[in-house]
Amino acid sequence: MNGDGSGLARRLRELRDGHWPEVRVTQAQLREAFAVSVPLISSWESAHTAKVPPLPRLEKYAAFFATRRSIANGRARVLPLSDLTPDEVTAYHELLDELTRLRKEALRTLADGEGAKPAQAGETFLKGPWHFPRGESITIICSQIPEEHRARIPYADPTRPDYIELYKYSDLDSLFELWGHLRAANPHSPLTLRATEDLRSSDDLTTHVVLLGGVDYNEVTQAMLEQIELPVRQVPDWEGEKGPYFEVDEGGDTRRHYTVTSGSGDNLQLLEDVGFFYRGVNPENVERTLTICNGMYARGVYGTVRALTDKHFRDRNAGYLRDRFGDAASYSILTRVRIVGRVAVTPDWARESFRLHEWPEPANGD
Repeated sequence: MNGDGSGLARRLRELRDGHWPEVRVTQAQLREAFAVSVPLISSWESAHTAKVPPLPRLEKYAAFFATRRSIANGRARVLPLSDLTPDEVTAYHELLDELTRLRKEALRTLADGEGAKPAQAGETFLKGPWHFPRGESITIICSQIPEEHRARIPYADPTRPDYIELYKYSDLDSLFELWGHLRAANPHSPLTLRATEDLRSSDDLTTHVVLLGGVDYNEVTQAMLEQIELPVRQVPDWEGEKGPYFEVDEGGDTRRHYTVTSGSGDNLQLLEDVGFFYRGVNPENVERTLTICNGMYARGVYGTVRALTDKHFRDRNAGYLRDRFGDAASYSILTRVRIVGRVAVTPDWARESFRLHEWPEPANGD
């Protein structure tokens, strides 16, 4: 990016500092109107970062600065377009067209790498949803194999000379994949692994928490889901006619998403699992995040994890999350995870066929 910042960053600063000559809008007022953080607004205005706001945020900028009524009575707010006068609607469209053009130029500049320094080794890990602020602790809480199943695994017996503690975890593929990625993406942050039986204090639940596994094998996943309002529920109906499923509330209706299998009993073959990815505020500590990677079977969990760690898809899927959800405080995707032979195929969220459900719904029907 140019040394003096992108045209979009400069224009956003100009709007705030001088759009109304007698009034200077503060970043705190925009925070109030847009329901985002001051650091995020600052990053959009910065001449030294490559943070480009999503289009829905520019729509809010255009609506906010289209009318002085946005700051009337000492309150900052974004008025609905239906409340704007014809002249204000015209101003809104003119400003949105300008900001959209500047956004395209900023994205083109980033894509071309103009003024960028050569990428350092591991730099790609410092982007995307799995990178957290430097020094902030991260805790993986992994589902665990029930004791009656562990009793049949010699290496899972702590009294045996060859005891291996990891045998108690039920999602080892996902854990192995995610642990390495989190360590690479957060080299200066403490990373801790816990099973539900290992939770020692509330400190384990007030970090950036990552939950691996479903409600049947991970008690913490169940407890956390009960504290957050989601239109998606995991129903472990293993004895049901069609087996377990995810249930989704959509427009007053309830829809079920089942796995796809062939055969039965000992010959049951999984052809397609259902995976679930959620990112939101940690209900035990609003200054930290909660992430859930879930599935009906272990390969659904693994496919969900791989969506943001697989080198061929992680950037594309992370980009989709940015474009689709912007800086939403909470969001989720219910995804297909196809199984080919023994391989869980990484879902490509840029393709609609992989996305079974997204929350929150697009604004204004977009």
